[in-house]
Amino acid sequence: MVVLGALLAPILFWAAQWLTAHDIFPFLARFDFETFFHRALLLAAVLLIWPLFRAIKVRQLSDLDLQPNPRRWRHLFGGFLSAIVPLFCCGLILVTTQVYSIRLHIAWSTLGAILLTAVVVPAIEESFFRGLVLGILLRSRRQYLSIGITSALFAIVHFLKAPERTSAIVTWTSGFRSVAHSFAQFSEPMLVLTGFTTLFLIGWILGDTRVRTRSLWVSIGLHAGWILGNGVFNKIARRQIMLLPWLGKNLLIGIIPLGVICLTWIIVRLWLGRQRDGKT
Repeated sequence: MVVLGALLAPILFWAAQWLTAHDIFPFLARFDFETFFHRALLLAAVLLIWPLFRAIKVRQLSDLDLQPNPRRWRHLFGGFLSAIVPLFCCGLILVTTQVYSIRLHIAWSTLGAILLTAVVVPAIEESFFRGLVLGILLRSRRQYLSIGITSALFAIVHFLKAPERTSAIVTWTSGFRSVAHSFAQFSEPMLVLTGFTTLFLIGWILGDTRVRTRSLWVSIGLHAGWILGNGVFNKIARRQIMLLPWLGKNLLIGIIPLGVICLTWIIVRLWLGRQRDGKT
């Protein structure tokens, strides 16, 4: 997936440049190559899903331990609210305590891109990681090991992020250069530890809800809530002080975000438990 994504990234970048040069989707000019590299990874995942389905002979959802969900919309919005509400409450506390401050000038035009990301990315990533990868691993009948491996892969892939503006001049090898430069962040071990731990926990929660509901709707809702909440907050607020390891570069990195994410997990577990008992 990484190799295919690295090959596709320059094509996506050049296509966006062509569109903006012809005054089509001019907002694409704001994004650097690293943004297109990550979108290329998602596109690679989509392209690989069907061949993988054929290779492992998946013909129906039950082959991946999934089943149709009659409560899909309730699960989708319930997961979304369970993620975004605690995250915004955390952001409000951080603004009140002056760890963050409200920006004087907010780029409202960028919120549309964040919303689109919150819709598209969770659907693709949950289908690939929790749908396909976890579904295959669950055939081993080792539930916790399967969730752990999937969560680790999820965290590792999200660490493949080079510093912004790494590839000022884009060539066919720029995607592979981005993979190489992504290891530069390991020079800050505390940031790596808190970031990886948070991503792993997020992956574990998403995997746990997928297994409990035998569907992807709650995990898609949770994923969308975290992306939208974190993205919107970063656009309207600016960090004033660094509080490592308590708080990293955004609301999803650090010990405080870990606590907020654990709170979301407790809310979801209680909610799904009540549903299973037939009380809601």
